Amino acid sequence: MRAAADNESSANPPPASAGRGLDWFNLFVANIQTGFGPFIAVYLSSQSWTQTSIGLALSIGTVSSMASQVPAGALVDLMPNKTRVAAFSVLVFTVSALMFAIHPIPLFVYLAEILHGISSCTLSPAIAAMSLVLAGRFGMGLRLGRNARYAAIGNGVGAALMGACGQYISERAVFFLTAGLTLPAIFMLMPLRRVAVAGAELRPPPRKAGSRGSYFQVLADRRLLIFCACAMLFTFANAPMLMLISGTLTAKGSNPSLLIAACIVLPQIIVAFASPAVGRFAEQYGRRIILMVGFSMLPLRCLLFASTQNPTLLVAVQVFDGIAGACFGIMVPLIVSDVAGGTGHFNLSLGAVGFGIGIGSTLSTPAAGWLADHFGTRMAFFALMGIGLLAVLVVAFAMPETRPTRDEQRVDEFEPRAGPEHEADHDPELDLASERELAPAAAHDPEPEPDPDPASEPELDPEPEATAPLKDTAPPKPPARRHA
Repeated sequence: MRAAADNESSANPPPASAGRGLDWFNLFVANIQTGFGPFIAVYLSSQSWTQTSIGLALSIGTVSSMASQVPAGALVDLMPNKTRVAAFSVLVFTVSALMFAIHPIPLFVYLAEILHGISSCTLSPAIAAMSLVLAGRFGMGLRLGRNARYAAIGNGVGAALMGACGQYISERAVFFLTAGLTLPAIFMLMPLRRVAVAGAELRPPPRKAGSRGSYFQVLADRRLLIFCACAMLFTFANAPMLMLISGTLTAKGSNPSLLIAACIVLPQIIVAFASPAVGRFAEQYGRRIILMVGFSMLPLRCLLFASTQNPTLLVAVQVFDGIAGACFGIMVPLIVSDVAGGTGHFNLSLGAVGFGIGIGSTLSTPAAGWLADHFGTRMAFFALMGIGLLAVLVVAFAMPETRPTRDEQRVDEFEPRAGPEHEADHDPELDLASERELAPAAAHDPEPEPDPDPASEPELDPEPEATAPLKDTAPPKPPARRHA
């Protein structure tokens, strides 16, 4: 079944330009986010910042992002036009990049990190919400596959552009380039400004006085809670991997910078090629099998990293990171869409999952570093492998399948709307106009005459005065059943 048919607005499918606009918007957003990655540490080091000060600035950004996940999701749910949220978030990125570039004093850097953390929490749900509006709940997998492909391309291109900019111009120029890339990103939202407007079924229902039941009912969904636990375990085991690999490559490799760059770019290439296929597979065969395949890549990587220190093999193992990234990156918004897509609290639920991911990422890096310092890198990899296996077991034995069945798709497509928010769908004046259009055609239809009864023909009165009144009378109105 096509995605447009699954969406309730299938009568007016979005134009192709809207889908292409969202594709390119994902690419430019990935370019921009690359500028706020490891380049911040390099730039602040060139500005004579100490490692403690750099760590404090990055921690401020992480804490502000974690604290904003759930409130930002609820805010995006309340905004009908998702493109306005996305445009505002990108403009905040512009301000943050310029604050880094123009005057990197501690106050401006801390404020830029806070603004970037908050706006990131509104931009990601806005992109997911626009995807849901364009594709519908039952075409979300294909749309998310396209999003992941263009985001992966954007990450690779952005890393190359900003690396060259920092190498041949200056580290400060990286942030001017980041601010400049926000302009084409905003331009790509133009085809979406009239299309990516959430209908009543994608907005929170009207709240009653003193009632908070709808929020807690969605957040307490068993499927959502189990998936939050799975995502937190996976992120806890996955986040410190590149840090540990970097230490090994620096000690063993002759070109550590080039090898680390290869470890970053290779997974993005895999994500770009594999994401559309992952989305199609999830729509056909379900979500759990995709999660199990993606999560299984993590303990396999840990085992291989603990077994070898060959730099070439370490880089090649990152192919599994690309597979895991494609599966996990698509499944997060897709499963949340399955659980909360029709409740009006999609972005609130997405923020809750993002909060769990943030907890796993924040706690894992210092824990893995402590293990590597006290017991060695190999033991750290084995510990992360155990946590990754736990995530696989939770998916296998506790996580239910969330893909809507065909019966649910038919109900969603053909179920009559009810409730005060859909009263405008039924217009009595349109029904009256339809009856007026049908009435003339029905009046010209010849009324079927009853078959004459031969036994009663001799009893008919042939006198004209008996039949004259019948000629003067108007033809009877057609029975109501003819208009049913």
